[in-house]
Amino acid sequence: MKVIFAGTPAFAAQSLQAILAAGHQVVLVLTQPDRPAGRGMLMQASPVKALAIEHHIPVLQPPSLKIKPGELENNSLAQAAYDAIAEAQFDLMVVVAYGMLIPQAILDLTEANGRWGCFNVHASLLPRWRGAAPIQRAIQAGDTDTGVTIMRMDAGLDTGDQVALQKTPIAANETSIGLTDRLGIMGAQLMTQCLATLQMGQSLVRIPQPSEGVSYAQKILKSEAVVNWHLSAPEIDRQIRAFNPFPGASANFNGETVKIWHAQIVNNGEQMDALSAALSAGAIFCGAHGEVLVRCGDGVIELLEVQRPGRKKISARSWFLTLAQNPQQQFQNESS
Repeated sequence: MKVIFAGTPAFAAQSLQAILAAGHQVVLVLTQPDRPAGRGMLMQASPVKALAIEHHIPVLQPPSLKIKPGELENNSLAQAAYDAIAEAQFDLMVVVAYGMLIPQAILDLTEANGRWGCFNVHASLLPRWRGAAPIQRAIQAGDTDTGVTIMRMDAGLDTGDQVALQKTPIAANETSIGLTDRLGIMGAQLMTQCLATLQMGQSLVRIPQPSEGVSYAQKILKSEAVVNWHLSAPEIDRQIRAFNPFPGASANFNGETVKIWHAQIVNNGEQMDALSAALSAGAIFCGAHGEVLVRCGDGVIELLEVQRPGRKKISARSWFLTLAQNPQQQFQNESS
């Protein structure tokens, strides 16, 4: 089948790779503009663009697909993208983590001339977690399950009909980076299964999303990453896992922002409660076997991997050895 593909991050590149590997022809790729990245802040192509170039696929990178009054440069790029889609010979469009809404005018093009329409690979069990950050919000909320939905797109925010769905449990120690990779593979496989069905001339059954259970995964803000040690250990554990890799949970220690990349809840019952009972939230102390422990509002967290500004990630134990020879240290609570 002939496909137009729209996507940006590595999660989307997994679907593009699977579509190509299945023998489909991708005639055009849309992805977000190159952006500065890394320590040198050099302009960097998205993973989807890099893969498209490798396979000699034409790439368009408009900053928006909407025609907006007064924005001449943006409007010309948006119009060029619309014209390219209108002129392309294709059977359907696939959208995966593109990062911008697809206007109704383009959706109409994907349904014209006997085409199959526009399909989206979304990393949640819709209608749970519509929006920008479904993986992070699922972990942060303590969801025990998530999955991938293939949706026939409409002009709303992740409101289209479901055509396929696959569920998976969220592991107790799973981070956003690990879950993103797993769901990327699942989504790629599920999308290629849908393409195989369409290639055989069979329609995909469209099921409207339930009106109950709708939730929205708002965009992640850097300000959310600061740990409030007055929260419970499970809440802080979910925050650390949800914000790995972006923006990375952080805490203020002696005026320095320390990133916390990996941690785990300590469940030693009465013995641990007695050991930490006199400590305030955010207090750091050493466990019986050298563990780096932090008192939370309710419970205790063991730090496993941290990072100081401008330094590499190291084990929490190595970091703890660099601290002053005070048996009790304290994270500052920004919100206290």
